[in-house]
Amino acid sequence: MTRNQRRSILCPNCKKLISADEPRCPYCGIARPGSRLKNNLFARLFVSTDQIIKAIVFVNVGIYIISLLLGPWSSGFSLNPLSLFSPSNRSLLLLGATGTLPIDRLHRWWTLISANYLHGNLLHILFNMIALRQIAPLVIREFGPHRMVILYFLTGIIGFLVSYLAGVPLTIGASAAVCGLIGASLYYGKSRGGIYGQTIYRQIGAWALGIFIFGLLVPSVNNWGHGGGMVAGAMLGFVLGYEEKRREGLLHRILAGFCVVATLVILLWAIGSGIYFRFLA
Repeated sequence: MTRNQRRSILCPNCKKLISADEPRCPYCGIARPGSRLKNNLFARLFVSTDQIIKAIVFVNVGIYIISLLLGPWSSGFSLNPLSLFSPSNRSLLLLGATGTLPIDRLHRWWTLISANYLHGNLLHILFNMIALRQIAPLVIREFGPHRMVILYFLTGIIGFLVSYLAGVPLTIGASAAVCGLIGASLYYGKSRGGIYGQTIYRQIGAWALGIFIFGLLVPSVNNWGHGGGMVAGAMLGFVLGYEEKRREGLLHRILAGFCVVATLVILLWAIGSGIYFRFLA
């Protein structure tokens, strides 16, 4: 391996293979692509599509396991498969379930973020993570990794805010954010047009229709959160734009960084306060 090969890196902005000594990326023009500031652990999170999705799945699974450890759950035989490995309502409330109950009575507005990472049973988290792995690569490819993180973060909050305003007492799950990605994809397909855009629009539209029908058939589904997230995704997709219209810029990277930091702070607070009230208070 030559010295030049050892110093080759992926540009932190466009992900092209370049020399670390380049003063400016020859593909996208970003200044000093080889600087340590642009190639730290946080920046490398956005280099690979799979890394971002794995990180979101890892956080969801980790919080789910913690919710099981904080309270009793059902692990025995049941005719209802949705009851398999279900955290208690107390455990979910301690870790940041959202809705009119925690917001109005406990003034926990931060639960609009934490609730996106809580799940009620094994099938709940399984279905949401499968849906995420199906739809997120498309959003990352067409909008970019930073805009995908922004969409996931904001549409989850907006979806749960809509359900709160609609009077839903207690709600959890990543489906509001996943529906936000679906809404953004619907906007992309409709806006881009052509054979490719129409294909995306029809395929993602089938997902949206399936979610709508599922929500009508299952009483416990938070349709307000799903609908709010989906509409928010379409609107934010328009506001943020996608790669073919304009490439991701510094503002997108800053907003994505804020979303990641805010999520970590809120989840650490939720875990810490949950453990305190469960075992120490």
